[in-house]
Amino acid sequence: MDRIGFGAFLSPLHPLGEDPTLTMWRDMELIEWLDQLGFDEFWVGEHHSAGWGTISSPELFIAAAAERTRHIRLGTGVTSLPYHHPFMVASRAVQLDHMTRGRFMLGVGAGSLPSDMHILGIDPVDTRPRTAESLEVILHLLNSEEPLTRRTDWFELRDARLQVRPYSRAGLPVAVSSASSPSGMRLAGQHGISPLSLGTPRPGTSPSDLRAQWQHAEEAAAEHGRTANRADWRITLPVHIAETREEAFRDVVEGWLRYRNEYWAQTLGLPIALSRADARKALEAAVDNHGAIIGSVDDAIQAVERVQEATGGFGRLLVTVQDWAPRERMKHSFELLARFVAPRFNGSLRGLTASQEWTSQQTRAWAEQHGATLLGRPVAAPKQPQGR
Repeated sequence: MDRIGFGAFLSPLHPLGEDPTLTMWRDMELIEWLDQLGFDEFWVGEHHSAGWGTISSPELFIAAAAERTRHIRLGTGVTSLPYHHPFMVASRAVQLDHMTRGRFMLGVGAGSLPSDMHILGIDPVDTRPRTAESLEVILHLLNSEEPLTRRTDWFELRDARLQVRPYSRAGLPVAVSSASSPSGMRLAGQHGISPLSLGTPRPGTSPSDLRAQWQHAEEAAAEHGRTANRADWRITLPVHIAETREEAFRDVVEGWLRYRNEYWAQTLGLPIALSRADARKALEAAVDNHGAIIGSVDDAIQAVERVQEATGGFGRLLVTVQDWAPRERMKHSFELLARFVAPRFNGSLRGLTASQEWTSQQTRAWAEQHGATLLGRPVAAPKQPQGR
């Protein structure tokens, strides 16, 4: 890809023990910081149980964040479609689209927590079919003014159309999440919307084959007469950058161990790392297999290049926001990413680099033409005219 954009993805997950009010305000502060640093976008997720997820309405959170930011685009990452009536999802999305003056992005998915599904009385096997049904309706409501009547076993619409149209003539951007199943990528290809691949490593699983995921999007797009565009593809990964690789690992290993033991193992029932050494080995394996980016600025640049090569190319890299590192170290990591890593991929250095190279090439010729002046040697001051 000629250009890669950068953003952040907040699940949102925070370790138990922190005040939930303060975690929300700290998340809000982080969005402000990323807006100042020039990040392209920030996505906020939806959780209702399991203790770690503290945001149940990403739309409310985004409405507040929009008032505290100026440029960064804000998206639901994701709205779990089986939990909501599709008309309400589309209607709220258009309202946010107007309230943010076109900075809102609608990210959707099937939901991820069995505990949320149980509370809402939803069978996990129904979540993907419901997502497909809901997404089709939402896209019709966003893109067409024709009334829609639809009845399924879980929602009904009668002559439905949105009375407020999207803010921009180009429409409202929509993305669909994808993890291990190909269903999300196929929906993206089918409808011509952005795929959002969740690449966060989990214990007991191998890193997602992102290149194979993209093939599902291409195949589905071709089946429906479309062409999938890699520039629309977003990939989420944990990223932490410090001055050295060892310092970066030292910053995050305790937080990574806590996630493995307290969230993935104790809460979700996934395999556990029994020691700090085991956690370090698992984290190093994730980095080696493109499941995380941890290290120095140079390490991060090389890692992004490797992910580009492994996937065949993508349009956005979203940093998975994890409380793995101390707060100030996390903010410093985002600053290093914005100052030194992102410019290597987002095109912002092209003009400066070209100007430096051109000046370097011309200096010799100028020196020969103008002599000592351009070589930094002292030049005699011009004589002042004498008065009469």
